Amino acid sequence: MVRNIVILGGNSHPQMTESVCNILCIPPGDRILNKFSGGESRCEIKDSVRGKDVYIIQSGSGSVNDNLIDLCIMISACKTGSAKRVTAVVPLFPYSRQPDWPYNKTGAPLSKSYDTQSRKDYTFESVPATPRPGGPRSNGLGLSNGVHNLAEKLSKSVITEDPTVEANGNGVDYFPKRSDTISSASSNGRAHHGDHAASSLRSFTTHDYENPSTISAFQPKPGYKQWVAQAGTLIADLLTCAGADHIITMDLHDPQYQGFFDIPVDNLYGKTLLQSYIEKHIPNYKEAVVVSPDAGGAKRATAIADGLEIDFALIHKERRPIKFTDQRNASMMLVGDIANRICILVDDLADTANTITRAAKLLKREGATRVYALLTHGVFSGDAIPRLNASAIDKIIVTNSVPQEDHCRLCPKLEVLDISPVFAEAIRRVHHGESISRLFQHD
Repeated sequence: MVRNIVILGGNSHPQMTESVCNILCIPPGDRILNKFSGGESRCEIKDSVRGKDVYIIQSGSGSVNDNLIDLCIMISACKTGSAKRVTAVVPLFPYSRQPDWPYNKTGAPLSKSYDTQSRKDYTFESVPATPRPGGPRSNGLGLSNGVHNLAEKLSKSVITEDPTVEANGNGVDYFPKRSDTISSASSNGRAHHGDHAASSLRSFTTHDYENPSTISAFQPKPGYKQWVAQAGTLIADLLTCAGADHIITMDLHDPQYQGFFDIPVDNLYGKTLLQSYIEKHIPNYKEAVVVSPDAGGAKRATAIADGLEIDFALIHKERRPIKFTDQRNASMMLVGDIANRICILVDDLADTANTITRAAKLLKREGATRVYALLTHGVFSGDAIPRLNASAIDKIIVTNSVPQEDHCRLCPKLEVLDISPVFAEAIRRVHHGESISRLFQHD
């Protein structure tokens, strides 16, 4: 029996809390967690947590935002109750994959008052605009316009009270002010003394014009994620400010998400469970092929393939359309030989299940005999369950990082692996100060 420890469960996954407590042989902590009639969350910790090691189990499924706020309030309540350490156990971490969403953004919008020529000469990186190949050339410093060096050019100008007027009175400004440089092509009649050369000067900086190969204008590619808020750092800051001292999660969509936190984050792997299932339940698995449905999951799939010493294949998906509604029309291409073989699709998460079902259809078209889908997190939102039932997948194996009872009733292809022992062992090791690197190992 583990002593001096309190395990609290949120409302998102009570079965996980009960299972972990049974494995550790301790009763779940007594708490009140509900909502007022106005929709606000109410939390009251009934057991004493003073000086104890508290673990709060709350998964990022179902009503994600409500569960996240409940988790923050429970963490704060434990810290207020003088808990020694508070660890958030989040099997499916919320908001950890939003950077993958495509955006139809190509940069900051310019003012509508700018004309067409102004937009052509304006970049997002510099003001004034950086000269580019094929663009208009100004009478800048160092050009062969009768003056060959910078010293001679500077000797012809003196500093006066009005920096826009040169000493010789010709009105040429070799040092334009920043406010004067927004494309003077549209400023007819506003240039000093009507000099078109001076107007042209104010649109460019004195960069290396004579070596066009070194000049590269900033051109945002389609889907460039600019001026878009990312929620990852915000969620990390929320949990840290609430008082969390440690985070335990499983199979983050992007492992670099751990860098958003200033506290330790243990990212457990579901690989061991999935690999064990392949060895015990897939016949002739040595002749099978592990397939990654996209390039992002290649590392995860190759780790399992290497551990089982079997072949690996990859499905390359081109996301050429920049609109989210066009994503389903993105082309998919198989890299590898899977004809007349069993295919094992491996991925970390299935939400709408669009990618995994399209991948299975491609594999069957290329000659796969059976297709298994092994997933760590089965969110299955929207019409994912009907899509899975109608898909070419023969069997779907997911963990219970999110509740799967309703999904199992609706999808006869679904089989669930219990990950409670993994989290129970992680909690036990962290509580006793033992190493949990054994839980991280792929081999």
